[in-house]
Parts: sequence; C-alpha cells; structure tokens
Amino acid sequence: MSRKAELTDITSCNSLAARKVSRRITQIYDTALAPCGLRSTQIHILGNLYARQKNPPTLNELAEAMVLDRSALGHNLRPLERDGLVELQENEQDRRQRHLVITRAGKTKLQEAFPLWVTAQERLTSLYGEKEMAKLRKTLNTIAHDDRLS
Repeated sequence: MSRKAELTDITSCNSLAARKVSRRITQIYDTALAPCGLRSTQIHILGNLYARQKNPPTLNELAEAMVLDRSALGHNLRPLERDGLVELQENEQDRRQRHLVITRAGKTKLQEAFPLWVTAQERLTSLYGEKEMAKLRKTLNTIAHDDRLS
C-alpha cells in the first residue's frame, strides 16, 4: 500500500474475498454433485488420479498438486478409500513409498459425476462468460502455485 493502512482497510482484505468466492463456488459444485454423493474436492481427487493413471502420485505429490495440506487431503481421501474408489499401492521398487490410484469403481463414479460437474461448470460460465472465467482461472492458478508465497 502506498499510504498508511487503517483498521477499516481490513474489510477490503484479499484473503476474505478469496474465501467468500471459494465458498460460493464450492457450494455451486457441491450442490450439483450431491446426486452422486461426491463433494467437489473428491471429484477433483478422482479426476487428478484418472489423469495420472500411468504415473500415480504419492500422497505428498497429490497434496502439492492440489495445494492441500496432508491432513486436508487425508480427510477427503478417507471416504473415497472406504468406498473403494481409490487405493494406496506400494511402490514395487521402494516399499516405503505408496502411490494413490483410482480403482475401477472410482472410474465409474467419476463417469457418473462428470455430467453433474459439467452442469456446475456451465452454470458459472454462462453467468460470467467463457473468456472471463478462463482469465479468472488462469489468475487463480498463478496465485495458487506461486512459490514466492510459500
């Protein structure tokens, strides 16, 4: 800030604005996904694992890719593991390392959830425009993965 900050400036906090939009967008996706029993974070985990089937990530790699701490990732993984949608597999070369993989049931659930996700995606896009949403996504991903903020 080029001027001296004042206590009232806290109402224009970037963190608060980001949390508000995150909660609102999460509500839209979670509502759309409710019929298949997944939450937005869970479909993102399944989608990430589906995309990385040839090179399954470790827990740390997935947490880093999703910008989640290990405990938040674990919280979201437990129901997916319980329902047989994902599983941890030992690395054949290094048994200390375990990789997270999507199961056949997980792929089926992802296929079931995908049209519901598309509905939420299209809803936001129709409200704000394709170019604006692409620009916003690019900006948010830049911030999310900026190592200078670590």
